[in-house]
Amino acid sequence: MSAQTGKRVQPREDLHALEGYHSPQVDVAVRLNTNESPYAPPPEFVARYTEQLAAVAWHRYPDRGARDLRNALGAFLGQSPERLLCANGSNEVLQTLLLTYGGVGRRALMFEPTYALHTQIARTTATEIVTGERADDFTIDAVAAAALMRETQPSIAFVCSPNNPTGTVEPRETVEQLLDAASDVGALLVVDEAYGEFAPWTALELVSDDQPLVVVRTYSKVWSLAAVRLGFAVAPTWVIEELEKVLLPYTLSVPTQVAGTVALDFRREMERRVASLVEERGRLFAALSERAGLEPVPSGANFLLVRVSGDAHDLWERLLARGVLVRDFSAWPRVEGCLRITVGTAAESDAFLAALDAVLPEVVGS
Repeated sequence: MSAQTGKRVQPREDLHALEGYHSPQVDVAVRLNTNESPYAPPPEFVARYTEQLAAVAWHRYPDRGARDLRNALGAFLGQSPERLLCANGSNEVLQTLLLTYGGVGRRALMFEPTYALHTQIARTTATEIVTGERADDFTIDAVAAAALMRETQPSIAFVCSPNNPTGTVEPRETVEQLLDAASDVGALLVVDEAYGEFAPWTALELVSDDQPLVVVRTYSKVWSLAAVRLGFAVAPTWVIEELEKVLLPYTLSVPTQVAGTVALDFRREMERRVASLVEERGRLFAALSERAGLEPVPSGANFLLVRVSGDAHDLWERLLARGVLVRDFSAWPRVEGCLRITVGTAAESDAFLAALDAVLPEVVGS
């Protein structure tokens, strides 16, 4: 028999128009586009981590329940290990949530503009998307949002706070009102706190076994472990039990579990880095506010969204030509004409501002 050629197996029809999530990776001197930590992990962490890897039984599967990691993380957060789920980055946590509580015949509520992967993963899990609009200052109108939740009856609702790409932090009162509405309609409220350590408050304070609330976090930012890919959810035990049924077995490698456990011994270093980046964020915000043609948005994250009065994409290209890469949101709905700048080291900020001063008059005029 000869194999037939020329006919391709097609994906689901609802995925035909889907585009993958991409962020340009360019070899430049100053990379401020992906909100990574500008600092490498402490040398002491690397030494202890590699020492522990030397004792790994490489021929054995990892602990499926990641018990050592969950015990250490639970102690760090003041939460029971039974309220924790660890996975390969916060994106796998989000995917597991939608595989468990979304799907055909179910709805997910988003408040745009927000993290693009919430919608992306909802689509890949065949979950219907309901969109709520943020206000002009990018905050969520709690009364309107709660009414929309009661009207549309989603099974899961996402609030990104600090919000990506705007940096907006929702006040506790807003989250509490949305949580009340979620309870009324039988929905799960997911607060994505990928940048939560940089914000003035956290929804972790509200997690309990009698509230349908999940908080999602990551090790990628303040723990300087983006390369490791480790994220986690803090949720009621009854949610974690359901998520564990869906998460693939042995999904979290031993090196990842070890890295997440060892990192927790370096809390002071992490806190110093957070304080340093928050201070640098304030300096960068002030500097951008002083430049004609730019309007930075107040942020509780490790980045700033900046409105450009001229051609923002042109400004992005001119910065790139000078070795500075920022994130181009100029063509994204609801944030047209904006660029997003990761807060880096003081030296990286200075290099960015120098490049900006060289090209900004060509874009917005003097």
